[in-house]
Amino acid sequence: MTTPAVYVLPGLRSPFAKIDRELADLDALGLSVPVLQQTVAGDGGPGRERATEVDLVLWGAVIPSLSVSNWAREAWFDSGLDERVPAQSIVQACATSLAAATHAAGQVAAGRLGLVLCGGVESMSHTQIGLSDGLSVKFRRTAQAGSPARMVRSLAQIRPGDLKISIPGVEERTTGKSMGEHTEEMAREWDISRQAQDRFALASHERASRDDGSFFRPLLVSPGTFAIDRDTIPRPDTSPEALAALRPAFSGEGTLTAGNSSPLTDGAAACWVAGRKALSLFPDGLERARLLDWEQAAIDPRHEGLLIAPALAIARLLARQDLTFDDVGLWEFHEAFAAQVLCTLAALETPDWLRERAGVDIDLGPFPRQAINPNGGSVALGHPFAATGARLLSQTVRELAARPAGTRAVISVCAAGGLGHVALLEAC
Repeated sequence: MTTPAVYVLPGLRSPFAKIDRELADLDALGLSVPVLQQTVAGDGGPGRERATEVDLVLWGAVIPSLSVSNWAREAWFDSGLDERVPAQSIVQACATSLAAATHAAGQVAAGRLGLVLCGGVESMSHTQIGLSDGLSVKFRRTAQAGSPARMVRSLAQIRPGDLKISIPGVEERTTGKSMGEHTEEMAREWDISRQAQDRFALASHERASRDDGSFFRPLLVSPGTFAIDRDTIPRPDTSPEALAALRPAFSGEGTLTAGNSSPLTDGAAACWVAGRKALSLFPDGLERARLLDWEQAAIDPRHEGLLIAPALAIARLLARQDLTFDDVGLWEFHEAFAAQVLCTLAALETPDWLRERAGVDIDLGPFPRQAINPNGGSVALGHPFAATGARLLSQTVRELAARPAGTRAVISVCAAGGLGHVALLEAC
């Protein structure tokens, strides 16, 4: 039996802004709601009256909330869209909304679902701070004490050691190191220079900044929805000299800087995953691409490069599909750090490493660097953790639409915990 075709269609996203800047007044729900509303009811969606045609909403946020457990359902409620549509939260660190899309694709390919709205959000400006476990327990018991005297006795049990707060950090739980520290180790292992990282970062900013509005505008919510109408992170005025002047961000002798690393970012993004029948719900001419395959990989971050797993996933995916680098016309890499992408490319160009680590006996040759991120990447555009996968998917579909049918694209996302998630798409 032929597996049903699965398609990705672009959704909308908010503009992206650095933490505590233009979008700081909005929490994750405030960022999500307009994106959901306009993706469904806007010119490129099926329309509000057809919201019930959506079989499932998969929406995620990486930063935890003390008041919201199911971001997908609460955002859907606040959007005022049909409450009969089920909504499920999903989390896979930086790969969250790509994981949502491939999860949806599996169900569409199995014939269980026809149309899934996928995406994610991050409001890093609204990271909640928690109390220590001991203080939390004692405050809860105080609130439940039942009388003023018991409340006083409960509060009297608080000790100086309880007076701690818990701030969500970027350290890996298994290693205690930040993602930047891990990437510094990777850069040393793969001999990735500061100059190479800065050149990559400069290209990202140049590509993201040269747009006159014709590429990104159709992917953004309507003007006036947010305090800004376009991304504010790309720097058209940056230069090799400006990047070289920046100090290392994670180690005094390191090579990673604020200029060649993705910034902490606020934003939300959506995309569609659909079966063939559901395509009739969308306007004629809306871009679409086939989602052919996907792969996940994982490494042990205690002994290997934290963000190298995408190289394993890409090699296995290409081998399964009997493809080489030359068979892929577009590569969309999430740029957590310029060094992370360059390490991944170095690994993919090392047959012995692929044979030993990925279990793939293949020589893929030199990587086509000119085919990477033609419209910029996370270093320039920003990286709201859970939104990046949907941003990449919508951006890739739109780019593929301008290329001949049959052109393939690979999307690659590294994620905390030593994870890599990649997907193969084709222009149609």
